[in-house]
Amino acid sequence: MAQSGQVSQQQEIGQRLGRDTSTVTRWLQKYRQGGLVELLQINKAPGNERKIKGEVLADLQQKLQNPEGFSSYGALVEWLKQKHGLKVEYGTV
Repeated sequence: MAQSGQVSQQQEIGQRLGRDTSTVTRWLQKYRQGGLVELLQINKAPGNERKIKGEVLADLQQKLQNPEGFSSYGALVEWLKQKHGLKVEYGTV
């Protein structure tokens, strides 16, 4: 793997995306296992109920489809608070 240059490519991808190389490796493994469906799968911890659900989730998904989207995590949190009266933490989003 190191000889093929794959490690240095993953390091470069990680640096450009602001993510650790292990995160890039994990993403690639998920993609190899099941394509985009596996990569985009959202897992939730058993027993925990989603904090963003129903109409709020549908509204958020629609907003994320918009090319403008959100400029930052803070903008997303503020939008949820202002539009839906929902206070969320980083791990929730």
